[in-house]
Amino acid sequence: MIIPHPQSLERRPGRFRLPAELHLTAGPGAETAADLLAHHLGADRPRTGNGPWIHLDLVPGGAPESYRLHIEPTQVTLTAPRPAGLRHGVQTLRQLLAPDGTSWPCVTVVDAPALPRRGLMLDVARHLAPLSFLHALVDELALHKLNVLQLHLTDDQGWRVEIPSRPRLTEIGGWRTRPDGSRYGGWYSRQDLAALVRHAEQRGVEIVPEIEMPGHVRAALAAYPELGNEPERRLSVWNRRGISPDILGVHDAALDFGREVLSSVAELFPSRYVHIGGDECPTLRWERSPRARERAARLGLDDVRLLHAWFLGRMHDHLASLGRRAVAWDESERLPGRLPPGTVVAAWLDASHGTRAVARGRQVVMAPHRATYLDYRQTTGPDEPSGHPEELLTLADVHAFDPLAGGLPAVDPALSRAAGVVGAQAQLWTEDTPTVDHLRYQLYPRLCAFAESAWSGSGRPGFADFRERLDSHLGLLARLGALAGPGPRWTGPDAVPVLEPEQQLSPETMGR
Repeated sequence: MIIPHPQSLERRPGRFRLPAELHLTAGPGAETAADLLAHHLGADRPRTGNGPWIHLDLVPGGAPESYRLHIEPTQVTLTAPRPAGLRHGVQTLRQLLAPDGTSWPCVTVVDAPALPRRGLMLDVARHLAPLSFLHALVDELALHKLNVLQLHLTDDQGWRVEIPSRPRLTEIGGWRTRPDGSRYGGWYSRQDLAALVRHAEQRGVEIVPEIEMPGHVRAALAAYPELGNEPERRLSVWNRRGISPDILGVHDAALDFGREVLSSVAELFPSRYVHIGGDECPTLRWERSPRARERAARLGLDDVRLLHAWFLGRMHDHLASLGRRAVAWDESERLPGRLPPGTVVAAWLDASHGTRAVARGRQVVMAPHRATYLDYRQTTGPDEPSGHPEELLTLADVHAFDPLAGGLPAVDPALSRAAGVVGAQAQLWTEDTPTVDHLRYQLYPRLCAFAESAWSGSGRPGFADFRERLDSHLGLLARLGALAGPGPRWTGPDAVPVLEPEQQLSPETMGR
């Protein structure tokens, strides 16, 4: 009952009975994965050299994330060419473990993913998710063999990452006044995020930061209005849905700001990838700005809208100088102008846009909203909690998603710059998701279906098979505390706030 479904699983009679003490060994390079397995089996199980044997080892050959798991009544052997494969095998062992934690069935599993990058984007700008939730979410992503967590850290409604050289980004940009007059805010310290990165690295999950620009920056402009196009206007942090028309300027100070923030973020996150947004950028402020029109003229651009790709190109070049790759939403690719060739395109509008980007020579992350947006409503029932008011995304819809549909090639960006699909990503925006319970309701069980689509691609079994496995899998998620609590506790005056009590800072104590 494994999710995502493995490439090959052979069942045999018998079970491996887990003793009170673990005879767990690891070959060179496999020690970390063995420690992870021991952690999941329980810290109260001492390690010993006696009894049934569990052995993890690195063995050359096979795809980078592949693994082979062989369980016999007296021995468990897990091998892989790289540590990533061993970690995936550890997650398979977690799922195969009997509910009482005493045994594994005798099986042979041979497995590997269809795509090298499989992730979830979580919007923490609209509502700040507790650190405890993020740490648990990393474990849950690893359980489903997802290896990327993209944190949407900035937007019109809030700035959530500490930049030491720009304290007002969090002191001012980290707070907003809701329409009802209440105050909401908070952010993650660099120590918070560094600890999360370390936790994720141990589980094979890469944290990708997303810093929106040149649009979706109203929170930054509330803190530093001189970075915009009308510095004399004093702006508040955006406190409603929709897109603020206020965007970064294209003068040198705005460009320096972008580079400064990206350098600071790159110091904090070791990921090779940094997402620079690029979507939903209305250009009316540039059209009205003499400085922007002058910049366009000096660059020989006959349309100020071309400044959009030019701006993102400068940020791409800066990231390249830091040894990083820029990722941008696919709107940036379709607007006038073109991004630098090395930019990875995240295709959110429609899968066909991703297909066309591949045809133009791009590396693409497939994220079409009608298959991957987990903030959409799951049902049309009267008890469905608030969600996106216009869209519906069922469990079957997510499972039907094939990121390689039409024969698109899968490409490992660590090995090649050839055009193709490098990954798939689900998204959870939080405009309508203010509580942990609501987050968990939106995630499950659809994240399970997405994980199977991203791991198995066109080779996955049908939906009926998935539903049969899901029934057992939800029991595991319930035991892990991953499912939403009983009842619709995510709405109404008694809703549990996403912000943890210790992060509910007052304006007087914001300078942590």
